[in-house]
Amino acid sequence: GRALLGGINCGAACSVRCSKSSRPNLCKRACGTCCQRCSCVPPGTAGNYNSCPCYASLTTHGGRRKCP
Repeated sequence: GRALLGGINCGAACSVRCSKSSRPNLCKRACGTCCQRCSCVPPGTAGNYNSCPCYASLTTHGGRRKCP
């Protein structure tokens, strides 16, 4: 993925984020969308949403958290 104005490498950030996911391809696609919109991905493989509130606030139509 191309880095946006924030200078974050979404592909690399999402590879780390999704490294323990049971569905890594799905995880990376969702993470990439969120990363492009927010220009940040929380550190680690789960949680840490307070470091990227925009990422945490995105939800699906069903009200579930969109970003992995």
